[in-house]
Amino acid sequence: MRRHSWVGLLCLPLAACGRAADIVIRGGMVWTGLSSGAAQPGAVAIAAGKILAVGDSAAIARYLGSHTQVIRADGGLVIPGLADGHTHFIGGGFQLASVDLRNAATPQEFVRRLREYARTLKPGEWITGGDWDHTLWPGQPLPRHEWIDSVTPSNPVFVSRLDGHEALANAAAMKAAAITKDTPTPAGGEILRDPKTGAPIGIFKDQALDLIGRAEPDPSPEQRDSALARALAHAASLGVTATAHMAASWADLATYRRLEKAGRLTLRVALYLPLEEWRAVADTIRRTGAGDAWVRIGGLKGFADGSAGSRTAAFFEPYADSTGYAGLLQHPPQDLATWIGNADSAGLQVAVHAIGDRANALILSIYDSVTKAHGPRDRRFRVEHAQHLRPQEIPVFGVLGVIPSMQPYHAIDDGRWVEKRIGPVRIRTTYAFRTLLDTGAKLAFGSDWTVAPLDPIAGVYAAVTRRTLDGKNPGGWVPEQRITVGEALRAYTAGRARSRLRRGRGGDRPQSVHDAAGVDQHGPSGGHDRGWESGVRKALARVLEARLL
Repeated sequence: MRRHSWVGLLCLPLAACGRAADIVIRGGMVWTGLSSGAAQPGAVAIAAGKILAVGDSAAIARYLGSHTQVIRADGGLVIPGLADGHTHFIGGGFQLASVDLRNAATPQEFVRRLREYARTLKPGEWITGGDWDHTLWPGQPLPRHEWIDSVTPSNPVFVSRLDGHEALANAAAMKAAAITKDTPTPAGGEILRDPKTGAPIGIFKDQALDLIGRAEPDPSPEQRDSALARALAHAASLGVTATAHMAASWADLATYRRLEKAGRLTLRVALYLPLEEWRAVADTIRRTGAGDAWVRIGGLKGFADGSAGSRTAAFFEPYADSTGYAGLLQHPPQDLATWIGNADSAGLQVAVHAIGDRANALILSIYDSVTKAHGPRDRRFRVEHAQHLRPQEIPVFGVLGVIPSMQPYHAIDDGRWVEKRIGPVRIRTTYAFRTLLDTGAKLAFGSDWTVAPLDPIAGVYAAVTRRTLDGKNPGGWVPEQRITVGEALRAYTAGRARSRLRRGRGGDRPQSVHDAAGVDQHGPSGGHDRGWESGVRKALARVLEARLL
């Protein structure tokens, strides 16, 4: 009787029951995320890119036809496709072909890799990307342009810290951008200078990044297409079926549409364009529409502050290791309020980056004011990252219906060093997954790739275990904020679907074959899901993607 009830519940009204399936997946454990229960033996029937039914083999047999392709899961786990709620996807494709500085464990290794990479380039070609992490280095010194000038004399260099909120420029890049000691520091940014001479040392933060970025040559359409193709292949290898591309450009939108037209796009994407361009985005959607099921304008992305790693996240109290300094806001609060209000009036979804507790409180306050001024409707405001929260702000997410769009891998990375930055009190509500869920918030998970690895299973592992990458917290860093495997998977599936504002579409439930993935024999269980922790890193095996079958 119990099995019959389960089958009846999951014969989803997405197409007429009894229709012959194009694809049937059977012989595995099926987890739909529609309840808190464990995966059950079962099968899935799919036709025309839609899920017909989920049930046991006998129930699914009615959907078998002469042309049905049967895929055997061989005891593996079949789940809704893991979607990444926050990436810089095309930038990730460029980084895959650039110098990799992420795990350069010493300044010497940092310099060596740049030297070797520069030898592969023609004079004048820029070196970008990199994703260095100075917290790995003894004493954690920030790099200076003098470190690399002699090994990159013919190539401008502008390589980012892994969080994307500060970068190192060499002398050639600063010359190309006409940067001198007299260059003023822009509002919302920082230029680090030599205390004796006042000359820039090569480190630029947040709004100051554009001083160098404007001198970089724009990639050609062919280069952009190649970067996207690399990113798509990487995503497919990890089972990522959809993403939200944050802080996207119009050129990014054109790139996705070119590959879609060519039949080369293998994941779905919602692009979030700059918040300050709300009028142009609204006009574009009014003229041509938001897009289709594969490529669409999802909304707008803004920035409130920077990052804790770059010490530009905005806090109410100063950093514990920087007397009197509490970070910075990238824009005046009134500008943010005006842009968000106008965007909401235009019916656009708004997502704003906020990491420090001051930035989060500010954005939640603006969201509350806009909601009261414009009246109730389904707007699905998002806060990107929502990393460091005061206790009083945590329940506001649930009360206002604001989506905390979070990246759990950051917790096990930042957990190596962030307590030194903000002290033992503020970390108690850092990456507060458990408390956010318990107070009614709907989590949406992602990676922030290339800031963190794209692999969603690494994110699930981080949310469930909170074991920091340095191995110093085997019981979990701030362990009371751990969540279960089922909760983490829902944040990558239904949670990500819920985080999109798509009028005229039915519900938040993943409904397409493009949202189905197969994983190995490790699967979510009930309770605290502790039994899956050891296998969660290696779980994804393949994506059941209609365009690839």
